[in-house]
Amino acid sequence: MRILGIETSCDETAAAVVETTDDLARPWAVRSSVISSQADIHREWGGVVPEIASRQHVADICGVVERALSDAGVRAADIDAVAVTQGPGLVGSLLVGVSFAKAFAAARALPVVAVHHLAGHIESLVLEHGELPLPAVVLVVSGGHTSLYFVPSRGVYRLVGQTRDDAAGEAYDKVAKLLGLGYPGGPAVDALAETGRDDVVSLPLPRFTHADRNEAPADLKVDEFPPSVRKMAEFSFSGLKSAAVRHLEKHGPGNVADFCASFQRVVVGTLVDRLFAVAGALGAKSVGIVGGVSANRRLRRDVLARGQRERMPVFVPPVSLSTDNAAMIAAAGLRRMAMQGASPLEFNAQATLPMASDRS
Repeated sequence: MRILGIETSCDETAAAVVETTDDLARPWAVRSSVISSQADIHREWGGVVPEIASRQHVADICGVVERALSDAGVRAADIDAVAVTQGPGLVGSLLVGVSFAKAFAAARALPVVAVHHLAGHIESLVLEHGELPLPAVVLVVSGGHTSLYFVPSRGVYRLVGQTRDDAAGEAYDKVAKLLGLGYPGGPAVDALAETGRDDVVSLPLPRFTHADRNEAPADLKVDEFPPSVRKMAEFSFSGLKSAAVRHLEKHGPGNVADFCASFQRVVVGTLVDRLFAVAGALGAKSVGIVGGVSANRRLRRDVLARGQRERMPVFVPPVSLSTDNAAMIAAAGLRRMAMQGASPLEFNAQATLPMASDRS
């Protein structure tokens, strides 16, 4: 089967062609993957402007799909199905992709499958490495998400825990803004941290002194995992951001590279420690890190080194599959179609889409 993937959840317009193989261990092959980034457009505003993002998706989507088909050496008539991100994301941006996918599929009487964006990130590991040793624990970490998922079997994703407040990528962007490093902030902080010392600035590790007062998300099965494990899977970066602000107000940035390295040490240490703690508690046979922040160089080094020490297989996607892309959406679409078939055409974009049990 050859599937066209469409991804427009935020500020990248992406399309890809992925096809099935005869190798059960490596079930999918990427024929093409095209991404049109809006980073230069939103840099002027210091972050993504939803209305601008959705309008740019409208301008770019046809050309991006045409390029994906051309790069794959196929015609529209050669496509067997369409996969598209249904959510979560910016609803205006999601609507562009969903509308295009439905129209493309309906015009050719093709099945269309609605994909959860984070399922796509998790399946990016299979695109690169083949099927993972299961059960696995996967950390999804980006500008909008910091979540730990338990993957007991192929195509099943169970949320164990997530950030109580800000995502790790948000913390990076905030610190970058305070330091005048521009947008997007994560790559800028990472680059400077490579040249700095990480023991110069003392910043606190996240600590939880009370139960989470926020309502649990719909896809967090509170009775599925012991409370002790769920607590291991919680993250918080708002306190770290506040500490960074106070330090800069009191002392100034000093050596910016040292500040970035010290900040990054705390973030990466928190992510890696909680990933391996949950993996050990749930008896995982492998761990993975996906999402935009998985491109961070220190995070990659530290998680691979920790895996070697603990003799735990670690899987990380290449940078091309770390940020938002349509190849991962196509892969997740193939997984979902094999398990549950196509989606009804009545589905709609959903900004806060949960990873519900009927989708996994």
